[in-house]
Amino acid sequence: MELEQQRIKMAASDNILVIGPSWIGDMVMAQTLFKCLKQNESQCTLTVMASNWAMPLLARMPEVDASIDAQFGHGELKLGARRRIGRSLKPSNFTKSIILPNSFKSALIPFHAGIPSRIGWGGEWRYPLLTDCRRLDRRKFPLMAQRFAALAFASNSQPPESIPYPRLQVDAIDVKEVLVDFGLEEHGKILAICPGAEYGEAKQWPSEHFAALSNTLIAEGWQVWILGSTKDALVAEAIITEINTENHEFCVNLTGKTTLDQAIDLMSVTSVVVSNDSGLMHIASALRRPVVGLFGSTSPRFTPPLTERVKLLATDIECRPCFKRTCRYGHRRCLTELEPSLAIMAVHQLADE
Repeated sequence: MELEQQRIKMAASDNILVIGPSWIGDMVMAQTLFKCLKQNESQCTLTVMASNWAMPLLARMPEVDASIDAQFGHGELKLGARRRIGRSLKPSNFTKSIILPNSFKSALIPFHAGIPSRIGWGGEWRYPLLTDCRRLDRRKFPLMAQRFAALAFASNSQPPESIPYPRLQVDAIDVKEVLVDFGLEEHGKILAICPGAEYGEAKQWPSEHFAALSNTLIAEGWQVWILGSTKDALVAEAIITEINTENHEFCVNLTGKTTLDQAIDLMSVTSVVVSNDSGLMHIASALRRPVVGLFGSTSPRFTPPLTERVKLLATDIECRPCFKRTCRYGHRRCLTELEPSLAIMAVHQLADE
């Protein structure tokens, strides 16, 4: 009888498809939702549809049972392709879908797949595509991660007092192999700096500030690793140029040279991470690395790094946060006036904890 009851329970478990967000940092924060879903129903099956770049992240989230390549670039509409993909998913018999992006197009695949329960926040006139279209109370859910996690619960339920933090898995053997591949040694204190920001220059701390930070810490015996994508190579080169020549041997530029998997493994052994408000900042926090988060046009009140050991730095000038990609006044004071001495102090405080 007990075995039969267990079979009934498993048969009744939800088969959930999550339409994932389009940015690295958002995907990391989406793990709060995945954790809540598994806490609510440990036997549910969780599949995440996302762009191919997200697969290394999803593979490090134990809550995710399977992933599907969305086959779309950021912002691509492709209505016919979304209809075909949705119909192709019907044999998977998904019982529920949670759509994290607020766009109309992101809700099309679950709609065409005929998934009976389709949940998401309202946006872009997509009410007809959702069976549970929710109205967002920004005061109730001020953080993006809270908004994601809330979709794991009934719309009329009380929000949880706290949400689980993202936590990415790392394999020690893989880490050692990556260190060998790049000729790096895990000794002393290691500072990772992440000078890029996909969103735009209004998020990017000046290269000369990163260089000043690096010069100070290298003089104190630290290594400095610069992490980022190919798009961050120019700013990384600018930082290297401004670092004192005698310090170059202690500073390694890894921008554009690592896969996302490799960058995650390397970051996992660093002592402190100093990062713009970017995807790598959220990866660092999910690896439980001490994080110094630098905020220019954006605000830590919406997308803070979710970790215990963190210092958030921002100026209090009257025009921020503006959430613009470029500074509308051209001065970028929110970043230029964020002095290197503040970041140096924050690194010292985190390293001494």
